[in-house]
Amino acid sequence: MNGVWHFSFTVADLDRSVAFYRDLLGFTLVHRQDQDNDYTRRLVGYPDAVLRVAQLAVPGQPRGVSTHDLELVEYMRPRGAPRDPARHLPGAAHLALTVEDARAEHARLSSAGVRFVSPPNEITAGVNAGGAACYFLDPDDITLELVQPPPAT
Repeated sequence: MNGVWHFSFTVADLDRSVAFYRDLLGFTLVHRQDQDNDYTRRLVGYPDAVLRVAQLAVPGQPRGVSTHDLELVEYMRPRGAPRDPARHLPGAAHLALTVEDARAEHARLSSAGVRFVSPPNEITAGVNAGGAACYFLDPDDITLELVQPPPAT
């Protein structure tokens, strides 16, 4: 392995998700495209696949070869039903984002209607003791995390 090209979330409504990640979380929209071609169908393993894709960059991350970090994918064909987003189920994942002030970000995002699992929690043990963290949900119930690193880092 040589590095990470990108990570991806499958979403129900690409426009809604782009607005969430770009407008609320500050990601940069790098590129959008529709994928209706043989290469994509072979890649995803669906013979009739048609996708809408948006590529976004995480703020503060150095740009790699791919120019983006997060890829949002809406399957136009085949359409999928939402899955159980419970964090304890095998296969569940989350993305943790660093912030300078978890309480201020929690207040800002809460006032915009973002759903949180909890308010920021002080980290009291381990390598991140002295920091704070909390989980929140994107429009498709994908778990995200705000992490305020401890003062020493």
